[in-house]
Amino acid sequence: MIPKVFREVIDLGDGREISIETGKLAKQAHGSVVVQSGKCMMLCTVVSNYEQKDLGFLPLTVDYREKFAAAGRYPGGFFKREARPSDGEVLTMRLVDRVLRPLFPKDYTAETQVMIQLMSHDENVMPDAMAGLAASAAIQLSDFPFECAISEARVGRINGEFIINPSRAQLAESDIDMMIGASADSVMMVEGEMDEISEEEMADAIKFAHEAIKVQCAAQLRLAEAFGKKEVREYEGERTDADLEKKVHDMAYDKVYAIARAGSAKHERSAAFAKIKADIKATFSEEELADYGGLVSDYYRKAEKAAIRDLTLNEGLRLDGRQTDEIRPIWCEVDYLPSTHGSSIFTRGETQALATVTLGTSRDANKIDMPSFEGEENFYLHYNFPPFCTGEARPIRGTSRREVGHGNLAQRGLKGMIPDDCPYTVRIVSEVLESNGSSSMATVCAGTMALMDAGVQMIRPVSGIAMGLISDADSGKFAVLSDILGDEDHLGDMDFKVTGTEKGITACQMDIKVKGLSYNVLESALSQARAGRLHILGKLTDTIATANKEVKEHAPTMVTRRVPNEFIGALIGPGGKVIQEMQKETDTTIVINEDPVTEEGIVEILGIGSAGIEAVMAKIDALLFKPKVGSAYEVKVIKMLDFGAVVEYVEAPGNEVLLHISELAWARTENVTDVVNMGDVFDVKYFGRDPKTRKEKVSRKALLPRPPREEKKPVEKKPAPTKEA
Repeated sequence: MIPKVFREVIDLGDGREISIETGKLAKQAHGSVVVQSGKCMMLCTVVSNYEQKDLGFLPLTVDYREKFAAAGRYPGGFFKREARPSDGEVLTMRLVDRVLRPLFPKDYTAETQVMIQLMSHDENVMPDAMAGLAASAAIQLSDFPFECAISEARVGRINGEFIINPSRAQLAESDIDMMIGASADSVMMVEGEMDEISEEEMADAIKFAHEAIKVQCAAQLRLAEAFGKKEVREYEGERTDADLEKKVHDMAYDKVYAIARAGSAKHERSAAFAKIKADIKATFSEEELADYGGLVSDYYRKAEKAAIRDLTLNEGLRLDGRQTDEIRPIWCEVDYLPSTHGSSIFTRGETQALATVTLGTSRDANKIDMPSFEGEENFYLHYNFPPFCTGEARPIRGTSRREVGHGNLAQRGLKGMIPDDCPYTVRIVSEVLESNGSSSMATVCAGTMALMDAGVQMIRPVSGIAMGLISDADSGKFAVLSDILGDEDHLGDMDFKVTGTEKGITACQMDIKVKGLSYNVLESALSQARAGRLHILGKLTDTIATANKEVKEHAPTMVTRRVPNEFIGALIGPGGKVIQEMQKETDTTIVINEDPVTEEGIVEILGIGSAGIEAVMAKIDALLFKPKVGSAYEVKVIKMLDFGAVVEYVEAPGNEVLLHISELAWARTENVTDVVNMGDVFDVKYFGRDPKTRKEKVSRKALLPRPPREEKKPVEKKPAPTKEA
């Protein structure tokens, strides 16, 4: 039987559109859609079990995968099957998860999976921009308890004009690359990178994307209406007790308020709050705690949150005693690690990051191999968040999604300030040693200093700050918090991270937890973030004002040289023999890449100290040496033959030519050794290639005085014989 297909189309302008279709594929899932733009097609399915789990949180899994078959390719490596997700896929999962998760009820704890698969790739369509739309559209067709439709859109800007969901080629020309997630009423998530734009320009980009998202949300609702919107499933929600909630609130609120108002360090404060909670629980019997002890804990956390928020809104004070716009004490240090190419420590309050920089060749570039994108990164950053940095012991199971996401944000904040002519591949590694508030922004600050310590000539230094927001809709009060603590991240209505230079913003990440946040509040927060960011930037430049002029003595120096393609073969040698011997003799690393535009070879020479690099450059000079016809050159005899001598140009060692025996001297030469011997140095004249033999010709005798010719007697003509003779 032919399935009934339901379809909605969204017009993106300039001839592009997105279609959402359901009814044909994956009908046993609780919701499934195929989203298509051009030849790009992705399938999204959603399933949520009907059994609630006693977890206290929603076990939601968002999985995004790109199938290599979608681009007509095989997976790389030995195993020809898609394996663990790439960093790019993980980043897309995080973007979708951050918008979906807050829209499920807090007491909904059924195992829920959102699976998005790229089934067909179009090089002119970036699929991650449609993943949020696909996820929300599938949920709208299900019976999940989900608040409202959402979508995500990428916004770029070319020549001052905003574009929704630009292609990768357009994005290369854009000065903005931002992903915005929102419902029809509220912006919920922002993440992206920019070329030092202003706060006002960033707000305008968000507004532009939100208008497009409203259209996408409306299309989802029309599709669900046509398909037949299911009744929202019933589930057993969390247990509530209004009397118990009031009792716990009354017991906890004033005590928490007093401790929060006193201002204290993280561990001291945590211990004091834990004692309040323990004292409250001690007022209940064991039977009562067994019955509703979980509710007591929940209501205590609710009272604690309310007290801390009220303190900030009423008195402008924070947990550690700071004012709302106050930055924690900062200390910095560079050149801390003696063997790295660059290193720094950045400590802000109870957050500390140790960054290292390693310089390498193009061979060390980070290769990206995804169905939707193949390429290399010559600048990349890795972020590590070990459990000890928060005073915890927990299993270590490889790189977490959080580490991938935070590292990517820091990388995007810094990469625009790496100059195009930087010859190195640059890797930053950030080790978070302490964490209580935005270790990703500490990574940006430590990364800036480590880069300058390594001698990377940054265009401008970059700093980063994490901001928070506490607001009260009833009273209209709000407080923007600069340099938030970890606790303030959890209890606030918005947390956002902004990186930038003195000139403008380079990257941002924002999660908004309150509905209908006005753009006035957003712009106020961005303005306060700029002030804090510049304060932190001043601390960085006090520590290291400008990048070191040279790399460290133990760090490699990189020199690049362009060589015509015709000489590359000779430089490499048969089976790589020449280049391998050259690297071994000079203790350097030599990498050769081809520039398809200029049709030249780009030779990268990496070595510690100048001697080895100079030796390689001399060999390349010798290889590129082209004598000019009619010019004289100094040569040295390096080999004797019966019919001549092999000589080497002194200014181009290794560049050899045969000096024929007939060109040694004007007089007839019987033996080569009669004129020259091994090691002799003299001048020769270059005549170019002989048209007949196609061999190069040089002459010693051409530069010597030509001896006078002997006068020849005229030949007497004999008389013709007579007949008689």
